[in-house]
Amino acid sequence: RLRRQGAGAGSGKKRLCALADWTFGGGGEYCQACAQTCETCPQKLNAPQTLEGVQVWDLVGRLGGQMRITAAGSIIGWDMGAALALASALGINALAVAEFLPAIEAVMVKKLFEQMDQDHG
Repeated sequence: RLRRQGAGAGSGKKRLCALADWTFGGGGEYCQACAQTCETCPQKLNAPQTLEGVQVWDLVGRLGGQMRITAAGSIIGWDMGAALALASALGINALAVAEFLPAIEAVMVKKLFEQMDQDHG
């Protein structure tokens, strides 16, 4: 059950945000050289542990083409209307999407900006 207030507020976001940090920070490319998944692999350590987390993370993987981009070409996030519509079509709990996706989006945008700075810097 999702808890949005009190002592349990924010439950689940740390793991998903750590996974987003690793994924959007180039973790997949780093691990391509491995023949197997290491026990200390961030992707394994931070894997979602709830059905809602698994579903929202799957949704993240489907949002590649649903970006909001400024006229100057900067990525500012996902199209949340499209994300919510896709989540609904997939039968994903709307509360889970509303709770987890903005936090994952913030990490994704931060990591993409960091990569752009490295590429131009």
